[in-house]
Amino acid sequence: MVVLSVGSNGQVFATSAIRGIRFLQILRMLHVDRQGGTWRLLGSVVFIHRQELITTLYIGFLGLIFSSYFVYLAEKDVLGPDGKADFASYADALWWGVITVTTIGYGDTVPQTWMGKIVASCFSVFAISFFALPAGILGSGFALKVQQKQRQKHFNRQIPAAAMLIQCLWRCYAADKSFHSDATWQIYVKSSDNGNNNGNSSTALPSQLGKVSAMFSGVRL
Repeated sequence: MVVLSVGSNGQVFATSAIRGIRFLQILRMLHVDRQGGTWRLLGSVVFIHRQELITTLYIGFLGLIFSSYFVYLAEKDVLGPDGKADFASYADALWWGVITVTTIGYGDTVPQTWMGKIVASCFSVFAISFFALPAGILGSGFALKVQQKQRQKHFNRQIPAAAMLIQCLWRCYAADKSFHSDATWQIYVKSSDNGNNNGNSSTALPSQLGKVSAMFSGVRL
């Protein structure tokens, strides 16, 4: 049995005492994304839409700070059922604002006056709308990124077909007698007909074209 000695008193813990660290086995899920593609995708989307995210979060935090302060001014002198003020400090009002804007709503701190309720209602409609915008921005960014990857994948699948089409078209031009190019079949015809007369060169042309066609058939991109 493996034991661990901890402390100056020699306190001994058995292996059963460290069973709580078994939850670290959940880290094996990181092997699913070894290359970090998920995090790179998230980072690219956030980086592309960083200006929109900063703007919406900035306006949302401004609404949170000012609305919490106005609620504090309206509710600081109001006592609750237990004889204590729910908004005794600005920190209490800020806590209420955070819980409200995140739509959690514990209900432990609520405005009591009509002025506080009006401010809370306006803040709920305004701030929640701005804090919900980042989710829509990220969602649209992910959709556009996935669509872009699909287009790129479709384009990559078309590259071999386009290369084969170019090769076939080039072979057709190379086999044409009226096609004048020193980079295709003519240079091979000339090199093979150096010792022949003109009549023999005309009869040897089809065989040379067959050799050139066979040579091009082995070319692949």
